[in-house]
Amino acid sequence: MGDPLFVVTAEANAGMVKMLPGVLEEVRALVGQRRVTVVFDRGGYSPKLFLQLIADGFDILTYRKGRSRRVARSRFTLHEAVIDSRKVSYTLADQGVRLLGGKLRLRQVTRLAVDGHHTPILTSRRDLPAVEVAFRMFERWRQENFFKYLREEYALDALVDYEIVPDNPEREVPNPKRLEITAKLQQARAEFAQLTAEYGAEALMNPERARPTMRGFKIAHGTLAARLRTAFERITALEQARAATPARIPVREVVETDVVKLAPERKLLTNLLKMVAYQAESDLVHRVAPHYKRTADEGRTLIQAALASPADLEVTAEELRVLIAPLSSPHRTRAIAALCADLNTQSVLFPGSRLRLRYGVALPPAKRTIS
Repeated sequence: MGDPLFVVTAEANAGMVKMLPGVLEEVRALVGQRRVTVVFDRGGYSPKLFLQLIADGFDILTYRKGRSRRVARSRFTLHEAVIDSRKVSYTLADQGVRLLGGKLRLRQVTRLAVDGHHTPILTSRRDLPAVEVAFRMFERWRQENFFKYLREEYALDALVDYEIVPDNPEREVPNPKRLEITAKLQQARAEFAQLTAEYGAEALMNPERARPTMRGFKIAHGTLAARLRTAFERITALEQARAATPARIPVREVVETDVVKLAPERKLLTNLLKMVAYQAESDLVHRVAPHYKRTADEGRTLIQAALASPADLEVTAEELRVLIAPLSSPHRTRAIAALCADLNTQSVLFPGSRLRLRYGVALPPAKRTIS
């Protein structure tokens, strides 16, 4: 996945299914007619939307939502590759699936976890290897984590004091009561599945000489059967309660105070600063990679340490020299020195002046140099 390029501000908790078409209209205006792959999570799951996006010239990559037929263990194989300088390995099954009664044909790549859990991924991309489909889907977290990363590492939110403005009290948000019922329903279904497995195991191990009939078996295991009936009745009641509970309600029914939101202009400013800072850091990580073997694991930490290091400024008639203090270890210092030499080939001027920026690592006076 690439670095973040733009941010879209919408009403809080606006459904992704409703948001995507409008956002992609703007994307189409930016990229022209070339085909774009849209990667998103289950919040945007809608086969009807998939059909529309594919017809509009987009490809989709997302998790499959809801129940689906379990993939046989024999269909899974190990897939390994090096993608974006990282070695990745997944146990995957690759197959075609049909949705909307056969109107929509997609590719499903399912990952088998160590604990046996299946994670099905849907895509319209048939040209990518299965391992890359999985990698691109799981790397979607880079998009979500980058704002959290910038907030924690650079404290950019502290640059702006947030103000609040009134918001629309009729704006719809997910109903917390329905979410609570859904959580209880999932727990009830898991309990029922466990009881069903216990009942089946007892039936399998039933000594037929002692209890040759089903009636005898039921009498012997009446307590377990009663627990099964109770669990099933609880599931039925919860399903009925959830069906009667609206999925979304006006925000005024959720909050007890005035409905407000962050001032959008200031929030956009901090988001812009975050994206620029992250892109700059990503570029520096890429440039230092040839000089630092552990870039995949420690590249960003190395750049953060260099940016946080003290530095001396020297101004000459033609240059502004930035001399960074040595880092915590010689191999890190050498990597940053090589990065400085690389940056010095760019001939960048300090903004608002004619001084050329020159970078280097501060060494003892007799050895101090800037390449």
